[in-house]
Amino acid sequence: MVDPTALHRRMARLRSHARALRLYLRLTVSTEPQREPELEEPDQASARVVITHPNRSKPVVQATRATVVLLLLATAALVLIVTAGGWSVLQAAKPVEIAYIGIYLTLAFFAARWNRGVLPVAAVLAVLLGIFALVAGPGWFARDKTGFEEPSLSAGLLGTLTLLIVPVQMLLVAFAMRGFSQGWNVEVERYEADPSARLYGDPPPHPA
Repeated sequence: MVDPTALHRRMARLRSHARALRLYLRLTVSTEPQREPELEEPDQASARVVITHPNRSKPVVQATRATVVLLLLATAALVLIVTAGGWSVLQAAKPVEIAYIGIYLTLAFFAARWNRGVLPVAAVLAVLLGIFALVAGPGWFARDKTGFEEPSLSAGLLGTLTLLIVPVQMLLVAFAMRGFSQGWNVEVERYEADPSARLYGDPPPHPA
């Protein structure tokens, strides 16, 4: 027969060993899932979001923008001179040339403000104006003879200025497409510390 007292002692030892094993596992093995280290985020109270355009600070991008603006203004000036110099003999072309002057000045304004969307519009208008100038140029030289009404400027000079518009438009198309591919509109967000926080610093801790 099994001694009840001995059996009771063995059961007590087993329970003691089980408690010791549970305590050991509790101390050595963490039951909580491990957390990945959190990235340090800037203090929203003392920082503000600043949007920057990294591509605009590149010298080649700034040179492209300046060239596009210069070509737009040069084209507007050439069309203005031709329109004013040949106003007395121009007929149906007056509204078109006036519209081109206003549109090119507007495009130059927006291009100077880093507006990338006006560049394809400038390229399309430059192609049309180049074709128009290429067709109209020989007509001015044909009027440089006796028997034709003389404009304010000589017809030969107006013809030269009109043909000069063609290479200017070719350059405008090339630089406008180059500027469009440079990503003027790329934006990057970064945090910048609040200047007032840097000036006054953190508040002193409260006394215990």
